[in-house]
Amino acid sequence: MPFYQASPVSTVSTARSRTHELQLWAPCFAAVAAGTKPFDVRENEADFQVGDALLLREYDPDTGTYSGQTLLRYVSYVLAGGAFGVRDGWCVLGLGNIPPLPPGITDTRLW
Repeated sequence: MPFYQASPVSTVSTARSRTHELQLWAPCFAAVAAGTKPFDVRENEADFQVGDALLLREYDPDTGTYSGQTLLRYVSYVLAGGAFGVRDGWCVLGLGNIPPLPPGITDTRLW
């Protein structure tokens, strides 16, 4: 049995980025919330991209229910499958607390 639900709940696209609503099992959710797990391993069914927003919803697979707790994180890095021991079709997502700057913007005082 996997440690968390790998499939996205839903994906919403906008002109700038996409927002993915994802299930995250309680132990992983707590570790992401605490900052000790700044990554997630998932099937890459949604073609995750740097800058995508992730609405993480705490999920209990035993009861099939959500706790109501959510976290907002941003994809800061995507390690695609097929390299470094990550299976094809899967990815490792770096999770950031703030959205990345748009291309060409390097000075946050202007943003």
